[in-house]
Amino acid sequence: MLARRATTRAWTLLSVATCCIALLGLVAIPGRSAYAGAALEERQLPMKFSWVACQPNCRGWISAVGIVTAETPGDFDAFARDYRLKGETVVLDSGGGSVNDAIALGRRFRALEMFTTVGVSVLTPSARDERAHVSPEAYCESMCVFLLLSGKSRSVPEQAHVRVHQIWMGDRADNARAASYSAYDLMTVERDIGRLAKYTFDMGGAGDLLSLSLNVPPWEDLHELSREELRATNLITTDKVARLGSTNAAVVELAPKSLQRIFVSTAAASAGQE
Repeated sequence: MLARRATTRAWTLLSVATCCIALLGLVAIPGRSAYAGAALEERQLPMKFSWVACQPNCRGWISAVGIVTAETPGDFDAFARDYRLKGETVVLDSGGGSVNDAIALGRRFRALEMFTTVGVSVLTPSARDERAHVSPEAYCESMCVFLLLSGKSRSVPEQAHVRVHQIWMGDRADNARAASYSAYDLMTVERDIGRLAKYTFDMGGAGDLLSLSLNVPPWEDLHELSREELRATNLITTDKVARLGSTNAAVVELAPKSLQRIFVSTAAASAGQE
């Protein structure tokens, strides 16, 4: 019984209830197309990978849509066997998912020196064939934000939404304040926060990202990162990125925040709260 309970404790950075509320609000916004509504639903299904080809006029990219599950790292490995993915771009549209499986997937992205961004891949029929482009109206929430961090180079369009939340138990996220928790539960969350912290620094992220994420409980709305916060957390590393679907390939790297500054700013913030 204990083993069965342990296997059902999937950690996520996203409250399912909050996610559903946000989803309904977005779909109900006047002027949203039927395509946009379908894309938002797909973002809450298990993650799928697909190669979007736009040759001969531009370079293709990987579309990664959906939440990360226990099967996702293996699904990516199977997908990667059919393509030469080193140095390619991953376009993310995701509601989050399992912490440890997202960490494993992010490390695969970094090993392949991939570029990451947020968007929805769109195929538009033309007279001759289909034209591919990326719509910036997309969401990267919860553990998707840490997948974004795994990119060797990272960009976030102005119209994209990057949102963070605390780690919590998936089976108790709907009623987090009223649920019961054991010493084993506390041990598990402490362990996974440690894993997430190590991963964050391994990927070149800032302590600010952990602070912003871990300060938002599951009974509150997700926190959407501002442009300033995206830069302070090192989630953005480029000022210019080629528009996917175009022939413009200009990329300008930003200077990353030094680790010394990361630790100093994080320590100062912690001292101010005590």
